[in-house]
Amino acid sequence: MTTTAVAEERQAEDVPGFAQDARANVSFARQPILNRDNMLCAFELKLYQAPAAEDGESGEQEAEARQGEAQAIIHAILQPDVRAALANHPGYLPVTRELLFDDAIRSLPAERFMFELPPDIVADDQLITRIVELYGRRYRFVIDNVAQANDTFARLLPYADAVKIDMHRIPQAMLPKFASVLKSAGKLLIALGVESQEVYEQALDLGFDRFQGYYFAHPQGAAARKVSAPRHALLNLLQLLGGEPTVAQLEAELKLNPVLVMHLMRLANSSGLAMGRKVTTLREAINATGTNRIARWTQLLLYADGRKVALEDDPLLQLAATRARFMELAIQRLPEAGRDETDAAFLTGVFSFVDSVFGGSLEHTLNVLALSKPIRDAILLREGVLGTLLTVVEALERGAWADIESVCERLEGLQVLDVAQMGLVAAAWAGVADRSAEATGLERIED
Repeated sequence: MTTTAVAEERQAEDVPGFAQDARANVSFARQPILNRDNMLCAFELKLYQAPAAEDGESGEQEAEARQGEAQAIIHAILQPDVRAALANHPGYLPVTRELLFDDAIRSLPAERFMFELPPDIVADDQLITRIVELYGRRYRFVIDNVAQANDTFARLLPYADAVKIDMHRIPQAMLPKFASVLKSAGKLLIALGVESQEVYEQALDLGFDRFQGYYFAHPQGAAARKVSAPRHALLNLLQLLGGEPTVAQLEAELKLNPVLVMHLMRLANSSGLAMGRKVTTLREAINATGTNRIARWTQLLLYADGRKVALEDDPLLQLAATRARFMELAIQRLPEAGRDETDAAFLTGVFSFVDSVFGGSLEHTLNVLALSKPIRDAILLREGVLGTLLTVVEALERGAWADIESVCERLEGLQVLDVAQMGLVAAAWAGVADRSAEATGLERIED
């Protein structure tokens, strides 16, 4: 697909393109924060700023450069890509002392951001005065990455609405008492580094309010996950769509899945696919939608929570959709990538999480789906170009910029800033699922 075609596709889907100010060399990754119902409630923004060339600047020049960096960060946050990637959720923004003292920070809407204070910030009287001033303007603060109660923590605590506790670094013996005292003080507790069901349940039992980590994407974290349609029914349909089904075959399989029929009828009657008259039969809906779009929609629907929740609040579906779209965008930036490669990249992203839904062996499920060898090797072994791109997007999800830089050395034409920007565009695409059914093929689940 050509660059022009990609741009046209983005425009048709009403999501931002690569619109960041190139002068700033600033971008972000996002990490999900979930509430006690396991729904998305916020994202933390992980900053990437391209290193500046060293040219022996004086102290005054260095101060001006730091001020310029702070303003570049704020400017970047206000770009459409970042706003869209937050999908109407609050953003948790790590801040430095320089960023807090730059008056440009007041251009950020207070209702959309929480400012994360690093545990090593110098909490002198000047900083406290600035925090109080910003608090008076309705800005709210989080003490980040807490592992102990030191003097800095004690000085910042009265001005913080929330505390992020590192579940792996804090001494386990002090954790229950520490959490209890903070809850009694009215602080919102956020568990940081929740990568397993065990850690999630520990934090849940201690009364934590928010959870940051990818426990929900692992099989053990999704064991009780209710999906939007029976797993075997979705699997049968995916197998059928993996070939070249006739309209009659597709119609017969869809009739066994009333929830899928409901979504398909909505999709076929959406403004982007309307035939000039209302679609009233399943056969008309199939013809209006097309098997390619049905396939993509069904692949992502694998991850939809069976509860009546907005898809932009569903963490697993958002993660899978963002990863799949990133893979698709990224391979289009590489030489000699055609439609087949683009489709394979999307499938690789989608099915890299399939064990979280079906449980059991990932290899067995991939065998049942009869995916091509490059896709299987990418998911199971991280081999080939698809495997390399999967490694990149996994690093992006962690905000591991050094790892991304290392992998980009093996990918001609991709730099770290490119990867970050494509991540934001992919996140925006995933986040408009409910509001742009004609573009994405996804609908709110209403049984």
